Amino acid sequence: MTTTRPVVGRRAIEVLLQAELPKAPDRRLVLVDAAYEARGQETEFGLRIDGRTHWVRVSDQDSVLGITDAWQRHRAEAEPDRADVLVITGQVPADQLGWDLRAHAVRHHPLAVDRADIVKQLFGAADLDTRMAGERWLLDALLEAEPVDGWPRVGAVLTRDRAVRALIAARLGIGDTTSDTLDLDADTLFVWSRNATGPARYAALSAAERDGIGAWLAMTVGFAAPTLLALAADGRGTDALPLGTLASAALSSTAAEAAGFALGTLFGSALASFDALRPFANAATGVVSRWIAQAEGSGPQRGAARDRVLDVLDHADRLAADARLSPLIGADRLLPSGYRARLRALAAVLDGPAAPAETALRELTEHQLSGLYAESTETARTAVRLVRWMRAPLPEVESVAQGVRAHLASSGWADLAVGVLAEGESSRDPAVADAYQRLIGAVRARRSGLDEAFARRLTRWTETACQQAPGGALLIEDVLAQAAAPLARDGGRPLILVLDGMSADVAVQLAGELDRRVWTEVVPKPREGARPARQAAVSMLPSVTRTSRTSLLCGQSAEGGQDRERSGFGTFWKKRHRGAHLFHKGGFEGPPGHRLAPELLQALSTDDIVAVVVNTIDDALDDGREGARGRWSLGDIAKLPDLLNAARDYGRPVLLVSDHGHVLDRTPRGRQQPSAEGVEGARWRTGTPGDGEIAVSGPRVRTSGGRAVLPWREDLRYTARQAGYHGGASLAEVTVPVITLVPSADQIPAGWTLLPIEDIAPGWWRGSDEHTPAASASASDTRTPAGGTRRQKPEPQREGIFEVPGQGSLGERTVRSDPYKAQREFVRLAPADKAVAAVLDALLTAGGKLSPGAVAAAAQAATGKSQRNPERFATVLERLLNIDGYPVLQLVESGRTVQLDKALLVQQFLGEPA
Repeated sequence: MTTTRPVVGRRAIEVLLQAELPKAPDRRLVLVDAAYEARGQETEFGLRIDGRTHWVRVSDQDSVLGITDAWQRHRAEAEPDRADVLVITGQVPADQLGWDLRAHAVRHHPLAVDRADIVKQLFGAADLDTRMAGERWLLDALLEAEPVDGWPRVGAVLTRDRAVRALIAARLGIGDTTSDTLDLDADTLFVWSRNATGPARYAALSAAERDGIGAWLAMTVGFAAPTLLALAADGRGTDALPLGTLASAALSSTAAEAAGFALGTLFGSALASFDALRPFANAATGVVSRWIAQAEGSGPQRGAARDRVLDVLDHADRLAADARLSPLIGADRLLPSGYRARLRALAAVLDGPAAPAETALRELTEHQLSGLYAESTETARTAVRLVRWMRAPLPEVESVAQGVRAHLASSGWADLAVGVLAEGESSRDPAVADAYQRLIGAVRARRSGLDEAFARRLTRWTETACQQAPGGALLIEDVLAQAAAPLARDGGRPLILVLDGMSADVAVQLAGELDRRVWTEVVPKPREGARPARQAAVSMLPSVTRTSRTSLLCGQSAEGGQDRERSGFGTFWKKRHRGAHLFHKGGFEGPPGHRLAPELLQALSTDDIVAVVVNTIDDALDDGREGARGRWSLGDIAKLPDLLNAARDYGRPVLLVSDHGHVLDRTPRGRQQPSAEGVEGARWRTGTPGDGEIAVSGPRVRTSGGRAVLPWREDLRYTARQAGYHGGASLAEVTVPVITLVPSADQIPAGWTLLPIEDIAPGWWRGSDEHTPAASASASDTRTPAGGTRRQKPEPQREGIFEVPGQGSLGERTVRSDPYKAQREFVRLAPADKAVAAVLDALLTAGGKLSPGAVAAAAQAATGKSQRNPERFATVLERLLNIDGYPVLQLVESGRTVQLDKALLVQQFLGEPA
């Protein structure tokens, strides 16, 4: 019976010789009981053993005569000074070889080749995992794939898992052959599939080795591995992750059966069965979801991670389009096409009521790419904000004072939103862009109505308005006295930053970027029952720099240039027994190597009042910066971050103010402006008012005749086209934002209070998913704020939150409870019960979360006592309410939010089940 001999390769021969020749150094013939992989050929190579090079010739023979002839030739051709060795392989049985030949051979008989023993030697192992003995594919692969530097030494036992991991590292390039472990998961395998080299190496393996590696990976990585490897074997490894994503979309679509058939054409023979589709899809979407989370992070690799995700998902969309699968998967939650479909759905309802737009926005933000398409998502969110504003009641302009305050509190935010939409949709979808354009037109028409109503009030008010009779308004010439002087009391040293041309929309952007852990915004205490609000002043008329800025810095109605401003500023503070320094453009920027001018830093180090005029915004109206981008950040304003940092370092409060606002030119290119007489500036002239204009006169109209014609329509101008203009009578130009900041709660002036973050943005901007202002402690607070919504008294008890007839609100019941009274005994300087009850009720009204500022404001509204350090006040509340360490109330989000657990509150203090 003929016995089939095993097949060996060069590496097996080398290992055999390294083991046998040192025991028989004089032998030159080695008989091997195996067939050589290169049948019928002779192979020669050098092999270094024990510091000596042996020249090896391998001859594969199938007859005794062939073996004898090869040996005779070898002896005849061998060089005396060389260690030449002949290795004979073949199919000749040992009992057919004569002793005259065997006498020359190592061990005098053919040597058996045991792959397991060879593998043990290669890994330096004392023993081998018993499961490997019967896996010829694995042993052959380990012999064939040995790295140049050899396999790593493993010690006692070479386990099967260790062997397969080493083989995968060598064959597929996944991991490191020298590592004891291999962190192999679906992420690793899908990353590997995206590089064409790895899948190509896998496809080149024998079928037995592919099957063996695939089975091991299926057990280690999961059932997604076989499908992925099948794609790699077909040369489509780079399609694996996109196809997995498509599979997820198809399986979750309403037309799953039809989508499944379309998928079958994409997978081809790589998909063993449809049962394999679900695990493959789940693994792929899990990988993509984790990649999306990495791309949304803040690390240095964020950009590369984003590109990687979008490359995969765009590829998936292309595959879907080629297979005509796109209509079947619709607005999928993961694919870019799904995001675009949801965005178009939102755009389609912007002309209607707010509710459908809110629903469409929620669906858009639930898409997994909403964070990666952050700019597009924020633009869409801004569009929905404008829909809310459009559908809210429009408050009547009752007076000039109320008009500018309402503009800073609400309609100025609408201007900001229009600026965001005007920049365009980043996806460049024409349907979305057209919807945004229509919305902008509707908002501008509504804003125009506000401007017209304000202009009528302004005309009458201007006739008599002056510092002695401001008509309830904060005049720009009174800003120093009413906003800066309070900060200077008791030795305070405010830094006054005049941002020339800063309109309300720019002011709210800049203030929104401030680090609330460093700066606390403060405002004058409101009247009883009213909410705290930012101050807004009225510019001089026309609203130009020469009059408005000079009046601001002189503290009285004035006009002139820098010299007049400098002298007037010094005089104002001299009357208050304080030194003062005013720095204009070019005077505060530092020389090379300096962030700020040494003269400015020297002034900041003194007890004098310091003011800096920054012209970045006003200059941009001329050079066209705003023509491309309407949004501003702190870093866009020359040296503003440095100035704020310097103020913080010197412990100075900051007054951030402008001299006037501006309007942007959003008229179509080439539009002809109507001719006008008596033109004096871009937005003011003399003569008779026409359509969209008003005539003003009075003490605050700083023109030669005390009269001027000002346009209230933002699309009117009298000079050449620029990016923007000022001088007119629109709310955006006349409103002067006044932002007051202190670096420490200890510096809040008497009669002032902090401004809770919930009271900054209007309700229509925040929407229903964001914090709502704490309810006022006053039951009579039913005024209509600028956003047009009415704040109402909390309703009676719902789900145990508010009032129970005859028992009071939940906050009041809590402070009357025995556990609370007992806990209060252990808290030093505990706040009044009335304050604690008001805080609890405000938190419950707001859904359990408020900023520390809003918590302090709720306590102040109830007691009239100002809480100068909101964070410290919240910490005291924690000690008061957290019995035995249970987190009834806690500071979360790095101290930015106070969170109340209603269930724990009821359980701990009222003994009711949670």
